Amino acid sequence: MIGAVDIGGTKIAVGMVNDSGKVLTRTQTATDPDDYAAGIEQIASMLRKAAADAGEISGIGIGSTGPVDPMDGEFGDVDFLPGWRGKKIVNDLAEIFNVTVALENDGDAAALAEAGWGAGRHRSRLIYVTVGTGIGGGIILDGKLYRGVDGAHPEIGHQVIDPAGPECTCGFRGCWESLAAGPAMVAWYKNRNPAHDDAITAKRICEFAQQGDALALEAVEHEALYLGLGLANLINLFAPDAIVLSGSLMKSAPLFLDRIRDVIRSGCGFVPAEKMELSLASLGEDANLIGAARVWHYRFGAASEHTAERVSSRIAHRKKLAKGTRK
Repeated sequence: MIGAVDIGGTKIAVGMVNDSGKVLTRTQTATDPDDYAAGIEQIASMLRKAAADAGEISGIGIGSTGPVDPMDGEFGDVDFLPGWRGKKIVNDLAEIFNVTVALENDGDAAALAEAGWGAGRHRSRLIYVTVGTGIGGGIILDGKLYRGVDGAHPEIGHQVIDPAGPECTCGFRGCWESLAAGPAMVAWYKNRNPAHDDAITAKRICEFAQQGDALALEAVEHEALYLGLGLANLINLFAPDAIVLSGSLMKSAPLFLDRIRDVIRSGCGFVPAEKMELSLASLGEDANLIGAARVWHYRFGAASEHTAERVSSRIAHRKKLAKGTRK
Protein backbone atom coordinates (compact mmCIF):
# COMPACT_ATOMS: atom_id res chain seq x y z
CA MET A 1 0.00 0.00 0.00
CA ILE A 2 1.90 3.04 -1.26
CA GLY A 3 1.27 6.64 -0.26
CA ALA A 4 1.31 8.58 -3.52
CA VAL A 5 2.04 12.31 -3.68
CA ASP A 6 1.64 14.39 -6.83
CA ILE A 7 3.08 17.92 -6.49
CA GLY A 8 2.20 20.55 -9.07
CA GLY A 9 2.52 24.28 -9.28
CA THR A 10 -1.12 24.86 -8.30
CA LYS A 11 -2.23 21.70 -6.46
CA ILE A 12 -0.98 18.77 -4.42
CA ALA A 13 -2.81 15.43 -4.68
CA VAL A 14 -2.35 12.57 -2.24
CA GLY A 15 -3.73 9.04 -2.36
CA MET A 16 -3.18 5.40 -1.52
CA VAL A 17 -2.36 3.00 -4.36
CA ASN A 18 -2.30 -0.79 -4.06
CA ASP A 19 0.22 -3.08 -5.74
CA SER A 20 -2.03 -3.47 -8.79
CA GLY A 21 -1.95 0.25 -9.50
CA LYS A 22 -5.46 0.96 -8.25
CA VAL A 23 -6.04 4.29 -6.48
CA LEU A 24 -8.03 3.58 -3.32
CA THR A 25 -8.25 7.10 -1.88
CA ARG A 26 -7.62 10.54 -3.30
CA THR A 27 -7.60 14.07 -1.90
CA GLN A 28 -6.02 17.33 -2.98
CA THR A 29 -5.26 20.83 -1.81
CA ALA A 30 -3.87 24.04 -3.26
CA THR A 31 -0.09 24.39 -3.37
CA ASP A 32 1.49 27.22 -1.40
CA PRO A 33 4.48 28.01 -3.64
CA ASP A 34 6.33 30.00 -0.98
CA ASP A 35 5.83 28.00 2.23
CA TYR A 36 7.47 24.57 2.16
CA ALA A 37 6.92 23.95 5.88
CA ALA A 38 3.16 24.39 5.48
CA GLY A 39 3.25 22.20 2.38
CA ILE A 40 5.03 19.28 4.04
CA GLU A 41 2.68 19.52 7.03
CA GLN A 42 -0.33 19.39 4.70
CA ILE A 43 1.09 16.42 2.77
CA ALA A 44 1.75 14.53 6.01
CA SER A 45 -1.79 15.25 7.21
CA MET A 46 -3.31 13.99 3.95
CA LEU A 47 -1.14 10.87 4.03
CA ARG A 48 -2.25 10.07 7.58
CA LYS A 49 -5.88 10.46 6.56
CA ALA A 50 -5.32 8.27 3.48
CA ALA A 51 -3.70 5.58 5.60
CA ALA A 52 -6.59 5.70 8.09
CA ASP A 53 -9.01 5.12 5.20
CA ALA A 54 -7.08 2.52 3.18
CA GLY A 55 -4.42 0.82 5.30
CA GLU A 56 -0.89 1.15 6.61
CA ILE A 57 1.64 2.93 4.41
CA SER A 58 4.43 0.63 3.14
CA GLY A 59 6.30 3.38 1.33
CA ILE A 60 5.83 6.80 -0.27
CA GLY A 61 6.30 7.73 -3.91
CA ILE A 62 6.40 11.32 -5.14
CA GLY A 63 6.00 12.74 -8.63
CA SER A 64 6.68 16.46 -8.81
CA THR A 65 7.01 19.32 -11.20
CA GLY A 66 10.72 19.78 -11.76
CA PRO A 67 13.55 20.07 -11.75
CA VAL A 68 14.12 17.65 -8.89
CA ASP A 69 17.11 15.55 -7.84
CA PRO A 70 15.79 11.98 -7.57
CA MET A 71 18.91 10.62 -5.88
CA ASP A 72 19.22 13.31 -3.22
CA GLY A 73 15.45 13.59 -2.92
CA GLU A 74 15.34 17.36 -3.11
CA PHE A 75 13.83 20.12 -5.20
CA GLY A 76 15.96 22.00 -7.68
CA ASP A 77 15.35 25.46 -9.08
CA VAL A 78 11.59 24.97 -9.46
CA ASP A 79 10.04 28.03 -11.11
CA PHE A 80 6.55 27.39 -9.77
CA LEU A 81 7.65 26.63 -6.19
CA PRO A 82 10.26 29.20 -5.12
CA GLY A 83 9.86 28.42 -1.43
CA TRP A 84 10.52 24.70 -2.01
CA ARG A 85 13.90 25.06 -3.74
CA GLY A 86 16.63 22.99 -2.12
CA LYS A 87 14.23 21.30 0.33
CA LYS A 88 14.78 17.57 0.89
CA ILE A 89 11.25 16.24 0.83
CA VAL A 90 12.34 12.59 0.72
CA ASN A 91 14.30 12.94 3.94
CA ASP A 92 11.50 14.86 5.64
CA LEU A 93 8.74 12.37 4.81
CA ALA A 94 11.00 9.41 5.63
CA GLU A 95 11.57 10.82 9.11
CA ILE A 96 7.86 11.51 9.66
CA PHE A 97 6.59 8.08 8.53
CA ASN A 98 9.68 5.86 9.00
CA VAL A 99 9.33 4.33 5.51
CA THR A 100 11.35 4.50 2.32
CA VAL A 101 10.48 7.43 0.05
CA ALA A 102 11.29 7.99 -3.63
CA LEU A 103 11.02 11.14 -5.76
CA GLU A 104 10.98 11.65 -9.51
CA ASN A 105 10.08 14.36 -12.00
CA ASP A 106 6.37 14.02 -12.83
CA GLY A 107 7.12 13.22 -16.47
CA ASP A 108 9.35 10.32 -15.46
CA ALA A 109 6.75 9.20 -12.92
CA ALA A 110 4.06 9.10 -15.62
CA ALA A 111 6.39 7.19 -17.95
CA LEU A 112 6.97 4.59 -15.25
CA ALA A 113 3.22 4.33 -14.66
CA GLU A 114 2.35 3.76 -18.31
CA ALA A 115 5.23 1.30 -18.69
CA GLY A 116 4.26 -0.65 -15.58
CA TRP A 117 0.48 -0.50 -15.41
CA GLY A 118 -0.74 1.33 -18.51
CA ALA A 119 -0.63 1.55 -22.29
CA GLY A 120 3.07 0.71 -22.46
CA ARG A 121 2.91 -2.42 -20.37
CA HIS A 122 5.30 -5.14 -21.59
CA ARG A 123 7.12 -2.60 -23.78
CA SER A 124 10.79 -2.41 -22.84
CA ARG A 125 11.51 0.74 -24.89
CA LEU A 126 8.89 3.42 -24.36
CA ILE A 127 8.71 7.19 -24.65
CA TYR A 128 5.99 9.02 -22.78
CA VAL A 129 5.07 12.48 -24.12
CA THR A 130 2.67 14.92 -22.50
CA VAL A 131 1.39 17.88 -24.53
CA GLY A 132 -0.38 20.69 -22.72
CA THR A 133 0.87 24.04 -21.45
CA GLY A 134 4.33 22.66 -22.23
CA ILE A 135 5.78 19.48 -23.69
CA GLY A 136 7.57 16.99 -21.48
CA GLY A 137 7.80 13.32 -20.80
CA GLY A 138 10.03 10.44 -19.83
CA ILE A 139 12.01 7.71 -21.54
CA ILE A 140 12.16 4.00 -20.64
CA LEU A 141 14.96 2.03 -22.29
CA ASP A 142 15.30 -1.73 -21.77
CA GLY A 143 12.84 -1.43 -18.92
CA LYS A 144 14.86 1.20 -17.07
CA LEU A 145 14.18 4.88 -16.63
CA TYR A 146 16.68 6.82 -18.70
CA ARG A 147 18.74 9.36 -16.79
CA GLY A 148 21.27 11.75 -18.25
CA VAL A 149 24.53 13.00 -16.81
CA ASP A 150 24.32 13.66 -13.07
CA GLY A 151 20.87 12.02 -13.08
CA ALA A 152 19.41 14.75 -15.29
CA HIS A 153 15.91 14.48 -16.72
CA PRO A 154 15.91 14.69 -20.55
CA GLU A 155 14.03 17.77 -21.79
CA ILE A 156 12.42 16.32 -24.89
CA GLY A 157 10.25 19.42 -25.33
CA HIS A 158 13.33 21.53 -26.03
CA GLN A 159 14.65 19.81 -29.14
CA VAL A 160 14.97 22.47 -31.84
CA ILE A 161 12.53 22.01 -34.73
CA ASP A 162 12.89 25.40 -36.46
CA PRO A 163 15.80 27.71 -35.49
CA ALA A 164 13.87 30.63 -37.01
CA GLY A 165 10.88 29.91 -34.79
CA PRO A 166 9.65 31.72 -31.69
CA GLU A 167 11.86 32.35 -28.68
CA CYS A 168 11.65 29.86 -25.83
CA THR A 169 12.54 30.22 -22.17
CA CYS A 170 15.16 27.49 -22.64
CA GLY A 171 17.37 29.92 -24.59
CA PHE A 172 16.79 28.64 -28.12
CA ARG A 173 14.35 29.58 -30.83
CA GLY A 174 11.90 27.17 -32.38
CA CYS A 175 12.12 24.33 -29.89
CA TRP A 176 9.33 21.76 -29.95
CA GLU A 177 7.51 23.23 -26.96
CA SER A 178 7.51 26.74 -28.43
CA LEU A 179 5.96 25.42 -31.65
CA ALA A 180 3.60 22.65 -30.57
CA ALA A 181 2.46 23.12 -26.96
CA GLY A 182 -1.03 24.47 -26.28
CA PRO A 183 0.03 28.14 -26.00
CA ALA A 184 1.85 27.87 -29.35
CA MET A 185 -1.33 26.65 -31.02
CA VAL A 186 -3.22 29.57 -29.48
CA ALA A 187 -0.56 32.07 -30.61
CA TRP A 188 -0.68 30.74 -34.18
CA TYR A 189 -4.49 31.00 -34.24
CA LYS A 190 -4.65 34.50 -32.73
CA ASN A 191 -1.94 35.77 -35.09
CA ARG A 192 -4.27 34.94 -37.98
CA ASN A 193 -7.41 36.11 -36.23
CA PRO A 194 -6.31 39.04 -34.00
CA ALA A 195 -9.90 40.18 -33.50
CA HIS A 196 -10.78 36.97 -31.67
CA ASP A 197 -11.48 36.87 -27.94
CA ASP A 198 -8.27 37.04 -25.89
CA ALA A 199 -9.58 34.17 -23.76
CA ILE A 200 -9.31 31.65 -26.62
CA THR A 201 -7.72 28.35 -25.58
CA ALA A 202 -6.34 25.32 -27.40
CA LYS A 203 -9.35 23.36 -26.15
CA ARG A 204 -11.70 25.93 -27.69
CA ILE A 205 -9.82 25.87 -31.00
CA CYS A 206 -10.23 22.10 -31.09
CA GLU A 207 -13.94 22.50 -30.46
CA PHE A 208 -14.15 24.98 -33.35
CA ALA A 209 -12.31 22.49 -35.58
CA GLN A 210 -14.76 19.75 -34.68
CA GLN A 211 -17.53 22.13 -35.80
CA GLY A 212 -15.79 22.63 -39.17
CA ASP A 213 -14.33 26.11 -38.63
CA ALA A 214 -11.78 26.66 -41.43
CA LEU A 215 -9.15 28.57 -39.44
CA ALA A 216 -9.38 26.16 -36.53
CA LEU A 217 -8.85 23.26 -38.93
CA GLU A 218 -5.73 25.03 -40.25
CA ALA A 219 -4.52 25.43 -36.67
CA VAL A 220 -5.04 21.71 -36.08
CA GLU A 221 -3.13 20.89 -39.27
CA HIS A 222 -0.25 23.15 -38.19
CA GLU A 223 -0.24 21.67 -34.69
CA ALA A 224 -0.27 18.08 -35.96
CA LEU A 225 2.61 18.81 -38.34
CA TYR A 226 4.85 20.08 -35.55
CA LEU A 227 3.80 17.36 -33.14
CA GLY A 228 4.64 14.83 -35.85
CA LEU A 229 8.06 16.38 -36.50
CA GLY A 230 9.05 16.18 -32.84
CA LEU A 231 7.79 12.62 -32.50
CA ALA A 232 9.59 11.61 -35.71
CA ASN A 233 12.84 12.94 -34.23
CA LEU A 234 12.33 10.83 -31.12
CA ILE A 235 11.58 7.76 -33.22
CA ASN A 236 14.70 8.27 -35.34
CA LEU A 237 16.85 8.76 -32.25
CA PHE A 238 15.53 5.96 -30.04
CA ALA A 239 13.55 3.56 -32.30
CA PRO A 240 11.18 2.77 -29.40
CA ASP A 241 8.62 0.01 -29.19
CA ALA A 242 5.95 2.54 -28.30
CA ILE A 243 5.20 6.20 -27.77
CA VAL A 244 2.41 7.04 -25.35
CA LEU A 245 0.76 10.46 -25.70
CA SER A 246 -0.91 12.32 -22.87
CA GLY A 247 -1.76 15.85 -21.72
CA SER A 248 -4.66 18.23 -22.16
CA LEU A 249 -4.20 18.61 -25.92
CA MET A 250 -4.41 14.86 -26.39
CA LYS A 251 -7.99 14.93 -25.13
CA SER A 252 -8.67 16.00 -28.74
CA ALA A 253 -6.26 13.40 -30.17
CA PRO A 254 -8.56 12.21 -33.02
CA LEU A 255 -8.06 15.61 -34.64
CA PHE A 256 -4.29 15.14 -34.78
CA LEU A 257 -3.39 11.46 -34.98
CA ASP A 258 -3.83 10.78 -38.71
CA ARG A 259 -1.65 13.74 -39.68
CA ILE A 260 0.94 12.85 -37.03
CA ARG A 261 1.18 9.33 -38.42
CA ASP A 262 1.59 10.73 -41.97
CA VAL A 263 4.51 12.89 -40.82
CA ILE A 264 6.15 9.95 -39.04
CA ARG A 265 5.81 7.74 -42.12
CA SER A 266 7.31 10.41 -44.36
CA GLY A 267 10.40 11.02 -42.19
CA CYS A 268 11.32 7.76 -40.46
CA GLY A 269 12.45 5.65 -43.40
CA PHE A 270 15.63 4.32 -41.81
CA VAL A 271 14.01 2.80 -38.71
CA PRO A 272 11.13 0.30 -38.55
CA ALA A 273 8.61 2.96 -37.53
CA GLU A 274 5.75 0.81 -38.78
CA LYS A 275 6.45 -1.58 -35.89
CA MET A 276 6.26 1.20 -33.31
CA GLU A 277 2.94 1.63 -31.52
CA LEU A 278 1.59 5.18 -31.11
CA SER A 279 -1.08 5.15 -28.42
CA LEU A 280 -2.84 7.34 -25.90
CA ALA A 281 -2.21 7.19 -22.18
CA SER A 282 -4.62 4.81 -20.49
CA LEU A 283 -4.56 5.63 -16.78
CA GLY A 284 -7.02 8.52 -16.83
CA GLU A 285 -7.45 11.16 -14.15
CA ASP A 286 -5.50 9.16 -11.57
CA ALA A 287 -2.41 8.87 -13.77
CA ASN A 288 -0.28 11.22 -11.67
CA LEU A 289 -0.99 9.40 -8.41
CA ILE A 290 -0.44 6.04 -10.08
CA GLY A 291 2.83 7.42 -11.43
CA ALA A 292 3.91 8.55 -7.98
CA ALA A 293 3.24 5.08 -6.59
CA ARG A 294 5.12 3.51 -9.47
CA VAL A 295 8.13 5.66 -8.57
CA TRP A 296 8.34 3.81 -5.25
CA HIS A 297 7.90 0.40 -6.90
CA TYR A 298 10.60 1.22 -9.44
CA ARG A 299 13.07 2.23 -6.73
CA PHE A 300 12.25 -0.21 -3.94
CA GLY A 301 10.03 -2.90 -5.47
CA ALA A 302 10.64 -6.38 -6.82
CA ALA A 303 14.16 -7.70 -6.27
CA SER A 304 14.70 -8.23 -9.99
CA GLU A 305 14.29 -4.53 -10.76
CA HIS A 306 17.06 -1.93 -10.82
CA THR A 307 19.06 -3.41 -7.95
CA ALA A 308 22.00 -1.00 -8.00
CA GLU A 309 19.81 2.09 -7.99
CA ARG A 310 17.58 0.67 -5.28
CA VAL A 311 20.52 -0.26 -3.03
CA SER A 312 22.09 3.17 -3.54
CA SER A 313 18.80 4.82 -2.58
CA ARG A 314 18.44 2.67 0.54
CA ILE A 315 21.97 3.52 1.65
CA ALA A 316 21.37 7.23 1.10
CA HIS A 317 18.06 6.96 2.98
CA ARG A 318 19.72 5.28 5.99
CA LYS A 319 22.54 7.82 6.06
CA LYS A 320 20.07 10.68 6.10
CA LEU A 321 18.09 9.11 8.93
CA ALA A 322 21.28 8.46 10.90
CA LYS A 323 22.44 12.02 10.37
CA GLY A 324 19.08 13.31 11.59
CA THR A 325 19.29 11.11 14.69
CA ARG A 326 22.77 12.44 15.56
CA LYS A 327 21.43 15.97 15.37
